[in-house]
Amino acid sequence: MTPPGSVTRFLFEGLDIRGALVHLGPCWESLQKGRGYGPVETQLLGEMAAVTVLIAAQLKQPGRLTFQLRGNGPISLLVMDCDEQLRLRGMARAVPNLAPAPVPQLLGADQGGQLMLNLDFPVARQPYQSFVPLEGDSIAEIFEHYLEQSEQQAARLFVAADSKAAACLFLQKLPGADALDPDGWDRIRHLAATVKTAELLELDAPTLLGRLFHEEILTGECTGRGIRLYEPRSVTHHCPEDWEKVEGMLLALGRTEAEAILAEHGEIVVKDDICNREYRFTPADVARLFAKRPVH
Repeated sequence: MTPPGSVTRFLFEGLDIRGALVHLGPCWESLQKGRGYGPVETQLLGEMAAVTVLIAAQLKQPGRLTFQLRGNGPISLLVMDCDEQLRLRGMARAVPNLAPAPVPQLLGADQGGQLMLNLDFPVARQPYQSFVPLEGDSIAEIFEHYLEQSEQQAARLFVAADSKAAACLFLQKLPGADALDPDGWDRIRHLAATVKTAELLELDAPTLLGRLFHEEILTGECTGRGIRLYEPRSVTHHCPEDWEKVEGMLLALGRTEAEAILAEHGEIVVKDDICNREYRFTPADVARLFAKRPVH
């Protein structure tokens, strides 16, 4: 059975270089369902989804990681959200019939565009947030810059996405890499740069790594070097209905305000953009809600 999505970590033994391969298939298709995204926003949102899963896979405790790319370009918003269980959700907001263009132009990078990170841990008193300017000509470069700034280690990302799949190959140079092999990092990143889009989107981790780093694996037979693969983790699209949360919002709004909305519109409609779902309340629904849980 094909997994909905996966992230597989690996380590170049003897080089102190780590990496991961994220591959999203059915879960990525599920996230897009009913959205009507065009090819341009599909590609960028898919690439961002794969990178978000990569970073969320490093969470060491229960929590939720959210990235937002905001700007004043034709794509005004990309949001991707993932928790420590690798349950993914997200959305894009863009003008209709978007034509291909350079990524900085699409995102409005020179018009106040920024990358926002929100880390929300239940044990923390409040979420951690950070904002950085959009630097780079692609989703991969934007997040490479973010990772190098936040982790102080050289990193490379290779990403690809279409309507069927999204993928990310990640490499990171660890502190001891130069001492073990002064040329190791340059050799590995140059080999990785030969990856083709079709290979990223279609090949599993053992096949892709064997194809890209064949010489490293052969060398490992006589030097103790090689690639250690860890067990893959499953990724899912997770956007369940949450009527209790929406009802709580209405109760917090108050009966007077709720009845004013009903008087003007005939019903209350709450749109959950990130999950592409609407919650509708008729006057009878609202009356039952406040009768069941009166708020004074």
